[in-house]
Amino acid sequence: MGHDHGGTESHATHRGRLAVAFGITAAIVVTQVVGAVVTGSLALLVDTAHLLTDAGGLGLALVAAHLALRPPSPRRTWGFLRAEVLAALAQAAVLLAVGIFVVVEAVRRLADPPEIPSTELVVFGAIGLAGNVAALLVLAGARSASLNLRAAFLEVLGDALGSLAVIVAAVVIATTGWQRADTVAALAIGALILPRAVRLLRETSSVLLESTPPGLDLEEVRQHLLRVEHVRSVHDVHASLIATGLPTLSAHVVVDSACFTDGHAGRILDELQECVATHFAVAVEHSTFQVEPDTHPDHEHPTHH
Repeated sequence: MGHDHGGTESHATHRGRLAVAFGITAAIVVTQVVGAVVTGSLALLVDTAHLLTDAGGLGLALVAAHLALRPPSPRRTWGFLRAEVLAALAQAAVLLAVGIFVVVEAVRRLADPPEIPSTELVVFGAIGLAGNVAALLVLAGARSASLNLRAAFLEVLGDALGSLAVIVAAVVIATTGWQRADTVAALAIGALILPRAVRLLRETSSVLLESTPPGLDLEEVRQHLLRVEHVRSVHDVHASLIATGLPTLSAHVVVDSACFTDGHAGRILDELQECVATHFAVAVEHSTFQVEPDTHPDHEHPTHH
């Protein structure tokens, strides 16, 4: 079974989407910076900070997608496939910081709300919403391709909802004169940011800690491998996710000693690899098995289990 590193094709295919989304987002940032200065709106300022963070995140995602195309080397045996995970982790960390700032500043402004010009606010909010919808359309078809693209899509979706909150605040201020609507909208944007940031932090940290890929039950894998003919036991089973779409698995498999003299060992290895590649919800195409005779476990290191 071939052991080509998966995922590089999707990186090549979707870099263009990331580039377009980055260009749109960067243009909106410039526009909303002007709007935040003109209006003094906290909601627009927070949405701009959020958008600036997301523009940086999209830039990181674009760089990571480019790095992921580099081939493996003796020093980096997986190439730069994990660059997408590091980029997503950086985005999540910055989003978390922005979300905390939103809450702190909004609480301060609730006590002393400034005057906000509603007309200018709705104009800049509408510009932001239109740009975010355009970026969403660009990313929508590829949002499940990788952690990078998923993070980018979620960020732009949050930006679109943030722009919508800015527009609603402007309408409320224009119709009722209630200036605190701007601060409430800022809190709503913060409520959108924080859960996404925490969730993305959890997912990326799980990959970096080499946790078992979601949807893969190692005990189920072990029991399935034990059904292969001549297999006596399976131990030292490990699984992790190198990058999106690239789960890996390794295990020590004890077989009858006779298999090493009658030619069964090679066929057993083929069956083991086929099992993990085809029989589970998470297809593991990159697997490594150490096939051992039943006399070998006596010599195993105590840490193997």
